[in-house]
Amino acid sequence: MRIGIIAETKSPPDRRVPFSPKQLAELKSVYPDHDLVVQSSHFRCFADKEYEDADLEIRRDMSDCDVLFGVKEVEIDQLIPGKTYFFFSHTAKEQPYNRELLQEIAARKITLVDYEYLTDHLDLRLVAFGRWAGVVGAYNGLRAYGERYRQFLIKPANECRDLEEMKAELARVTLQPIKILVTGGGRVAGGAMETLRNLNLKEVLPETFLSASFDEAVICRIDPWDYVRRLDGEAVHLEHFFRHPEMYESIFKPYTKVTDLFIACHYWDPKSPVFMTPTDLREPDLHIRVIADVSCDIKEPIPSTIRASTIADPFYGYDPMTESETPPFDLRSITVMAVDNLPGELPRDASVDFGNMLLKKVVPSLVEGDREGIIRRATIVRDGRLTANFNYLQNYLDGK
Repeated sequence: MRIGIIAETKSPPDRRVPFSPKQLAELKSVYPDHDLVVQSSHFRCFADKEYEDADLEIRRDMSDCDVLFGVKEVEIDQLIPGKTYFFFSHTAKEQPYNRELLQEIAARKITLVDYEYLTDHLDLRLVAFGRWAGVVGAYNGLRAYGERYRQFLIKPANECRDLEEMKAELARVTLQPIKILVTGGGRVAGGAMETLRNLNLKEVLPETFLSASFDEAVICRIDPWDYVRRLDGEAVHLEHFFRHPEMYESIFKPYTKVTDLFIACHYWDPKSPVFMTPTDLREPDLHIRVIADVSCDIKEPIPSTIRASTIADPFYGYDPMTESETPPFDLRSITVMAVDNLPGELPRDASVDFGNMLLKKVVPSLVEGDREGIIRRATIVRDGRLTANFNYLQNYLDGK
């Protein structure tokens, strides 16, 4: 098998890679009978020379590879017929902007394996960048708060070489007595808490967060049972909430009255209740002034997220009265951070972490045989045809 690491082609370019030079060298030593090649790229976080120094072949033409690993969607004119691709395709939820991509994948008889659907037998995801979205999202939230109130200035995460330099920036942060709220309990929220814990802040329970005042900055992380309740009065169980989100209503509103910095790291289903409405954000006792929306669902469940922002320009303002965008630090507005590719701000660390997951949990299934069905479950298209797990995409694929 010849395995290739392709250059990212989506614009704006993403600097992440599926494997670092060291990881590919390790892969080469474990599986010496398989060839590894790397497509030349001028902007990935690991330079071509770093791969060359790891005794890896750098080239432009990848047409003789069997399997191609990338990160983001591949530009249509770069798709090579008949190959097997691994990347985040953003097609399985029928995203309209990627319909043509899936159509071309099918037309060119490509096999598409989507990272998002690489799961174990318990349906738990095996590879993800979620931790890094939380790590950087919380940092950006702190940065926005410091700039809005002119309390401190820290370097943008994407200007830091790695996580250690970002932590050094955090060491310069001193917070006044504010309340920081984090929603969610998965990898993303865990990454946010990882960043916030560098500040050695006091962590408090939800009931204390809502009722008490503090003479120091505090953090509270809440789970679904803290911000929704069942319409039938039964207890909230996580699996039930995920399966039947329409059976719940929001009880989040009290948090809007006491929170200064809201870092949203939750998973949200469109059938779930919203966290806030535009009317809620107009109430005179609204306390939230900075929202770092790591989840970045547009307009719902957080109405101030009116668009995604970018790594280069991460902040904007939201005027609750006009429901329109303003300059980011207009004190009459809410400051919003809604970057939708946050792991790209620490690409070296995020890539190494991601590559470790691939090496441990996915590559053996590719090279030694997919006995556990890990790759099969994540294959959206095989040789140009939808697989059984993704047959529901047929109308989407057909353009209906």
